[in-house]
Amino acid sequence: MLLIAFVIVPIAEIYVLIQVGQVIGAWWTIVLLVADSILGSWLIKREGGRAWRALKSALESGRMPATELSDGALILIGGTLMLSPGFVTDVFGILLILPFTRPLFRRVLGDVVTRRLAVVGPVPGAAARGFGSPDARHPGPVVRGEVVDD
Repeated sequence: MLLIAFVIVPIAEIYVLIQVGQVIGAWWTIVLLVADSILGSWLIKREGGRAWRALKSALESGRMPATELSDGALILIGGTLMLSPGFVTDVFGILLILPFTRPLFRRVLGDVVTRRLAVVGPVPGAAARGFGSPDARHPGPVVRGEVVDD
């Protein structure tokens, strides 16, 4: 992932900038990048505000705001991509921010988070480090005592 983030993406950005600059000219490329940033800023403000209101509404109604938190994370990631100069990252950033493409990325984000957080069995060595028992039916030793604050 680091290879992609720090080597391949900058090379792709430079290549696309050079190609666009050769087709429409250097000044028009700069104008297009500035216009793209303005559009991205407007989208981030609009969709970020909408996601914030949806999150507040979900919390006030007492339901779990999973979708709203996912939307907020995707808008944050998309906004970060919009901050970096270049057309490739801007396209991905806009796709993460737009409300009609966000459900696809929300599903991908949910799959990634589920894979990262799912624990199939006991964590090896957790009991030895004092983090519970490897088997919930047989808890570790309980030490009874009294807490004294000095």
